Amino acid sequence: MALGFLDRSRIVAPPGWTRWLVPPAALSVHLSIGQAYAWSVFKTPLEKTMHLNGTQSSLPFQLGIVMLGLSAAFGGTLVEKNGPRWAMFVSMCCFASGFLVSALGVATGQFWLVVVGYGGIGGVGLGIGYISPVSTLIKWFPDRPGMATGIAIMGFGGGALIASPWSSSMLGTSPTTGTIATAFLIHGVVYAAFMSMGWLLVRVPADDWKPAGWEPKTDHGKAMISTANVSAANAIKTPQFWCLWVVLCFNVTAGIGILEKASPMIVDFFKNTSTPVGTAAAAGFVALLSLCNMLGRFVWSSTSDLVGRKNIYRTYLGVGAALYLVIALTDNSSKLVFILCAMVILSFYGGGFATIPAYLKDLFGTYQVGAIHGRLLTAWSVAGVLGPLIVNRIADSQKAAGKSGPELYQLSFYIMIGLLVVGFVANELVRPVKAKFHEPVTAGATAGSEA
Repeated sequence: MALGFLDRSRIVAPPGWTRWLVPPAALSVHLSIGQAYAWSVFKTPLEKTMHLNGTQSSLPFQLGIVMLGLSAAFGGTLVEKNGPRWAMFVSMCCFASGFLVSALGVATGQFWLVVVGYGGIGGVGLGIGYISPVSTLIKWFPDRPGMATGIAIMGFGGGALIASPWSSSMLGTSPTTGTIATAFLIHGVVYAAFMSMGWLLVRVPADDWKPAGWEPKTDHGKAMISTANVSAANAIKTPQFWCLWVVLCFNVTAGIGILEKASPMIVDFFKNTSTPVGTAAAAGFVALLSLCNMLGRFVWSSTSDLVGRKNIYRTYLGVGAALYLVIALTDNSSKLVFILCAMVILSFYGGGFATIPAYLKDLFGTYQVGAIHGRLLTAWSVAGVLGPLIVNRIADSQKAAGKSGPELYQLSFYIMIGLLVVGFVANELVRPVKAKFHEPVTAGATAGSEA
C-alpha cells in the first residue's frame, strides 16, 4: 500500500457524502482498543501458566495505560498533521502487533515479550487510536460536538463488554499456554480486520463545509465558545488548559477509584451484614458499572450540547462529591443506595472523558484540538495511578489495623470528595482564552482543515 493512500488529501469527502459514516469509523477503532478494560480476563490464566504473581500480571495493563497517555501527548501533533486515516492505520498496526508479540511471548515462555507487546507496542496503539477521530468528528459535527465525540468514546468504554465474554470463551475453563497464545493471535488478527473498517471509511470535510443551515451560536450557557483558534503549543501556556487538566484528573481519580476495586469493595462493604454479596453478584456489579461508564459517555456528553460544558462539569464534580458523601454517611445500611450512587459516579466518570474534547474545542477552537486533547490525557495517566493507589493503600492499612466493612473505604471516600471539590473550583475558574494566545486569522483558517 502506498503511503500516499493515507494522506489527508486523499480522504477529503466529495459533495453529498454523509457525515454519519464517520461515527461508525471511529467506533470500529474505539470498540477495539476498549479491549484494554478487559485485561483482567487474561490475568489469572497468565498467572497460572507462566507462574506470575498479581503484581507481575498487571504490568502489561499498567504499561499500556502509561503509553496511552504518553503517545497521545507526544503523538497528538502528528495526528493533526497527518490526518485521521494515518492515525487509525498506525493505531491498528501497533494494537494488533501488540497481541501478536504477546502471543509469541506466551508461546515461548517469555513474559517480558507480553509486557513489551501488549503494554509497550499495543499501548502506543491505544493512545494514537484514542485521539485519532476526535478533531475529525468535531469538524463534521460543529452543531453537536459533545454527541459526536460521545459516540466514539462510548466505544472505548464499551469495548470490554464485547472483549470480556469473547476472550473468556476462547480461554475456556482450564486455559493452557497454547490456548492463551492462540487467543492473543486471534485477537490480533480480528482487531486488525475490524479496525481496518475505520481507516478505510473515515473522511474529512472540505475546508468550507458546514452543516446545512447551521451557524455558530453562543446561547444555552455556552458563552465561552470561541470562534478563534489556539495552537497546541500555546494552549499549554494558558491557565484554562491546566484548570481542565485538574478537572479531568480528579474526575477520573474519583471514578477509577471505584472501578478498579469494584468487586472486592462491594463484597467488603456488606460482608458483615445480613445480606452479604457473593462472587457472582460482585461480578454483576462490575458489569453494571461498565455499562454505566459506557452509557454515561454518550448521554452526558450529548446533554452538554444543550446545557454547556461548564454546567455539565458542575454536575460531574458537584453531584459526584454529594454522592460520595451519601455513600460514606449511609455506611452499609442500604445496598440499593450504594449501588445507585456508584452507578451514577461511574456514568460521570465516562461522561467526563467524552465531554472534554468538546470543552477543548469550545475554548481553543478546532485548529489543533486533537493535539491539545492528547496533551490533556496525561491527566488520565496520573489519575490511573492516583485513584487505585488511594483506595488500595488506605484499605490495606485499615485492614492491617483490624478494621473491616465500610471502615476500609470511608477515608478514601472523603479524600475523593475533597478532590472533586478542588476539581469543581478549577472548573469555576475557566474563562475565555485571551486574544494573545489566538492564531492569526489566516493561519488559523488554513490550518483548521487539519483534523
